[in-house]
Amino acid sequence: MKLTKTTEYALRILAFMAKDPKQLYTAKYLVETLNISDKYLRQLMTSLTKAGLIYSVQGREGGYAFAKSPEKIYLSDIVDSVEGMQKYTGCILGFNHCSDDNPCVMHKVWVKSRKEFVTTFTTITLDKLDFKGIFKF
Repeated sequence: MKLTKTTEYALRILAFMAKDPKQLYTAKYLVETLNISDKYLRQLMTSLTKAGLIYSVQGREGGYAFAKSPEKIYLSDIVDSVEGMQKYTGCILGFNHCSDDNPCVMHKVWVKSRKEFVTTFTTITLDKLDFKGIFKF
């Protein structure tokens, strides 16, 4: 399974910010440093702000900072804020009515992987990720 670009970018942004979690980051700085389009970054920042993970400071000296410490931000919080965890917890083939009573052909195989995925994403916090070498600048 592969995470979407939306989740990948949200993780990249927050991981970068987590290197110095008390700093205020401008959108311009994040766009230039992380090579994400301005429009896309601002949409993500809006979603992350609405979820209460970060906050924005308006004005000339404004920017974005953590509303919650990285130790309290679970990967599932990030995914949920930008696209929803249900995308990864439902039927692997995309059926609306896939269950133990009405399984798709992949149901029994996916149940174990889905459980492991959910466990990982609901127990690992942003500060536990190893981002050494991911940011090359």
